[in-house]
Amino acid sequence: MAYELHRKNIPFEKEKALPVQYEDVLLNVGFRCDFLIDNRIIVECKAVSQLTAIDQAQVINYLKITDRQVGLLINFNVLQLKNGLKRLVNNYNEGE
Repeated sequence: MAYELHRKNIPFEKEKALPVQYEDVLLNVGFRCDFLIDNRIIVECKAVSQLTAIDQAQVINYLKITDRQVGLLINFNVLQLKNGLKRLVNNYNEGE
């Protein structure tokens, strides 16, 4: 994935450590996302038989903690990659 992002001149950081602020405590490395694309999109990559609600919650939590809006959860363990993509949006409730 890093190769393709680089090849297409898309700015990204791999294994990006992101700080987390909790009340008056700042954790310099609150978590590491697999990719941070254009300093806006958090990408988590998996290779599992099926994505779970916990995988989705992980990305949603990353979005909330960093106040970013869009995340992608990608499962590479599928026959067609489009079947392994899940777009997640911070502060969005389906049906509203």
